[in-house]
Amino acid sequence: MRFGIIGCGLIGGKRAAALAGHDIVLVADRDPAAAERLAQASGAGIARDWQALAAAGLDAVIVATAPDMQSRIACACLENGAHVLIEKPAGRDVAEASTIASAAARAGRVVKVGFNHRFHPALARARELVTQDAVGTLLFVRGRYGHGGRPGYAAEWRMDPAVSGGGEAVDQGAHLIDLARWFLGDLTLAYGAAPAYFWKPGVDDNCFVALSGPAGQMAWLHAGWTEWKNLFSLEIMGRDGKLAIDGLGGSYGVERLTYYRMLPGMGPPETTSWEFPFPDTSWQRELAAFIAAIGGAPSTSIADIADSVATHEIIGGVYGLKPVKTVSARTE
Repeated sequence: MRFGIIGCGLIGGKRAAALAGHDIVLVADRDPAAAERLAQASGAGIARDWQALAAAGLDAVIVATAPDMQSRIACACLENGAHVLIEKPAGRDVAEASTIASAAARAGRVVKVGFNHRFHPALARARELVTQDAVGTLLFVRGRYGHGGRPGYAAEWRMDPAVSGGGEAVDQGAHLIDLARWFLGDLTLAYGAAPAYFWKPGVDDNCFVALSGPAGQMAWLHAGWTEWKNLFSLEIMGRDGKLAIDGLGGSYGVERLTYYRMLPGMGPPETTSWEFPFPDTSWQRELAAFIAAIGGAPSTSIADIADSVATHEIIGGVYGLKPVKTVSARTE
């Protein structure tokens, strides 16, 4: 397949590395130096701008830009006949994600969204165990995800809602919401709060969300940019056992899955653990699922644009609630 990459920053570089063995024809970025670096690393040509790449007749395009450009670029690529893998959250809000969905339907092309956490091995294995009924009927999901930012974080594009669509709710919170939906199915917002505790006022640096499902399942999620020791924790509770995923590798700690199987007499559970050390292979796994989907293979692993629309609906609901008063935000 002939690929193009629009957006040559950190994530674009990860996507290019995952495409090893495929033909990366063109790359594009509004920063010429970034485009040059990725072109040299991947052996690709450089398009004069994203519009030229979208019109180049490629088989598939990876859109790895900030959210404010994602909808426009994805729709242009679809209209020119390319399949699209777009980074989460696929636009700044539900309207932009829905526009992408409509463009895909008109073009008859595949659009998938880069919620790559689904392809981390601990999470993928947990999903297999749930499918195999290893923990019985699911009751609830509890998730925490966060980091502590870095010097100058307040000046980055993530802190500008006009570019990002919001703060932490749309950043790491979107991953937690997507994972909760992946395990529990359709969920609706029961409670949400998006305060600004530390970073730039007016942008949420924490997000607290309670979601409910039609059968009474719940998800309680917290994402934060004030997690001074990087953290990822997802617990999936069933009637017959529990699955706990901790860490994502790197600064988040070794990725680990622990399976607690409840015994007939209850008491201490039977415990099995797996560790998945780096390197992170989620990017390669997600790309393989994207290519398989283009070939017509059904998949419940890779996120569809409809998953992004549903995630945006929840985030929009959080932002639409009465704002939580800022406690003591820094103005760095």
